[in-house]
Amino acid sequence: MQHQQDNDSREICVYYNSACPVCNAGIEYQKRKKLEADIAWNDIHTDNHLVERLSSDLETVRKYLHLTDQQGQLHVGIDAFIIIWKNSHNQAYLAKIFSWPLIHPVATITYRAFAKALYRWNRRKKHW
Repeated sequence: MQHQQDNDSREICVYYNSACPVCNAGIEYQKRKKLEADIAWNDIHTDNHLVERLSSDLETVRKYLHLTDQQGQLHVGIDAFIIIWKNSHNQAYLAKIFSWPLIHPVATITYRAFAKALYRWNRRKKHW
């Protein structure tokens, strides 16, 4: 079930690009999981105007997963995944591991490199 966030909502809002088959598969997997918090899954491919809620542009949101938490704080990339994992019964341990001081910077660099390569691949394949 996909939700759209109201400005007054205090749920977690994920912004993802369903035109990327890898990204879409990952989000569909997360949607099927039992989560601790309400999460609005906002597909910026089907509604480009959703990025107006963020301090980002469409191409950046296509490249990196974006999320706003219950306090309205923006999290991008691995930090967005950490929030999702924290709210997942059987993936909360991933949030802890990827938050460790030695792991987090390596995970951030790895995620960014993977996301950039995936973005270029999607552009070559003309997924949008």
